[in-house]
Amino acid sequence: QVHLAESGGGLVQPGGSLRLSCAASRTIFSIYLMGWYRQTPGKQRELVATVTNAGATNTADFVKGRFTISRAGNTVYLQMSSLQPEDTAVYYCKSVYLGTDYWGPGTQVTVSS
Repeated sequence: QVHLAESGGGLVQPGGSLRLSCAASRTIFSIYLMGWYRQTPGKQRELVATVTNAGATNTADFVKGRFTISRAGNTVYLQMSSLQPEDTAVYYCKSVYLGTDYWGPGTQVTVSS
């Protein structure tokens, strides 16, 4: 089993930056994939960015050039810059370990002036 703890969400003005962190209870190299998804009310959860244990990354087109996923130790980060109001959502950390998906509780990101 993998336990995930997200942090770093909050309120930011348009054009600002935030860094989300997700700490995993297992060493990240034993986890096939970790990533970030987001969800707004009434919409499906959507992929933002993922990274495999081999270091391969996948980033959604709508955040390319603005968001960067990285990892260090047992923590995965999402550096978000040039944030816009449409980036407002609950951001969830996900891991895939031995074929099972694990999710964190989510962290709210609000972009507003």
